[in-house]
Amino acid sequence: MAHISSPSDRLWAYSLFGAVLSAAGLPIYIFAPKFFADTYGVSLATLGTILFALRLFDVIQDPVLGWIVERLGSWRKSVVAIGIVVLGAAMIALFAIAPTGSPVVWFTISATALFSAFSLLTILFYAQGVAKANNLQNGHLRLAGWRETGALLGVCAAAMAPTLLSGATAAPFSAFAFGFASIALFASVAMAPEWLPVTTEKPTPIRAIVSDPIARQLLILASVNATPLAVSSTLFLFFVESRLNAPGWEGGLLVLFFLSAALSAPIWSTLSDRFGARPVLLFAMVVAILAFAFTATLGAGDVALFAIICVLSGATIGADLVILPALFARRMSQISPSGAQGFGLWSFTSKFTLAFAAVVLLPLLDLSGFESGGQNTAQSLTLLTILYAGVPCLLKSVSIAVLATTPIQEI
Repeated sequence: MAHISSPSDRLWAYSLFGAVLSAAGLPIYIFAPKFFADTYGVSLATLGTILFALRLFDVIQDPVLGWIVERLGSWRKSVVAIGIVVLGAAMIALFAIAPTGSPVVWFTISATALFSAFSLLTILFYAQGVAKANNLQNGHLRLAGWRETGALLGVCAAAMAPTLLSGATAAPFSAFAFGFASIALFASVAMAPEWLPVTTEKPTPIRAIVSDPIARQLLILASVNATPLAVSSTLFLFFVESRLNAPGWEGGLLVLFFLSAALSAPIWSTLSDRFGARPVLLFAMVVAILAFAFTATLGAGDVALFAIICVLSGATIGADLVILPALFARRMSQISPSGAQGFGLWSFTSKFTLAFAAVVLLPLLDLSGFESGGQNTAQSLTLLTILYAGVPCLLKSVSIAVLATTPIQEI
């Protein structure tokens, strides 16, 4: 049975902080490549390579950050404050300040600072959630429902902001960056009482998490299952603008996609509580495959049909983002009480899929002659459709096979 949270639980603070983090994550992979390609003429292949290189850096950085977080003790609040300042400043540098030299170097430095702060805060946030959930009835699923609903609403707000601001200012991305920095500071104040020291008798070594068969299988499942979202997110703006021939609809459709995910999140939480995580996840994966398969048949002018697909596929993302982190958090509470090392790995896998999509897909589009906002050949548009719709179908099928062999302990 689902439980209603009281104000004293302060789960709303987790929603707000989750919204800020999500606004600094996925939307940046959606907007930054197109922004720098359109504004400064940086090639998609170059941007994709930079994003992938940053994720290779995360191979070392995220586990190290997890190790550090486990040992912060009473320094957590101070480290969070520093992370929030860096996050806001990097967002402003990326979108609101024109490069003083090479746009490629500016993008690399700004993105590195942004994603490093994002990694640190994400690991801290999810690790603190493990401790919080342990003190709540049905805590892991309840907390995941609040946290991921807030995260998805944050993505919606970030996706919608540039479009809405474009009617009010000549520099919508600059306004978005400064607005984000202000909200991030507010969210950090709201979350401040939650940053209590998480102490363990002995920090869990990362090899203990990797060697745990259930934790390892959940990490593999999360990685494979997150890749379709990484693919569709990377190509979403290009697909709407060029394949559907619907420039100007990108923002609204993107908001529809993530709003559907946000509204579905508490529903998936309730369904998992009632019917179990595995059958609910399997159902969502099958629906996602059907949605992507239908997307492959769309062409110029099919905006209304694609809007329906955005609702369906967005809803399935809600299942992924609520259930899988809750399952992993439950396992971490059993083998790694602080959760920091585990979520260092979790953070890496989720970001690596986005970078992998960027480094593979964007150069492929470049090689086909695809041009953002330009006239494209039938061959390049066909490749765009295959990458946007066909690849996720294949990956979701693999996810179903992995889920079938993953031990699931109900949340």
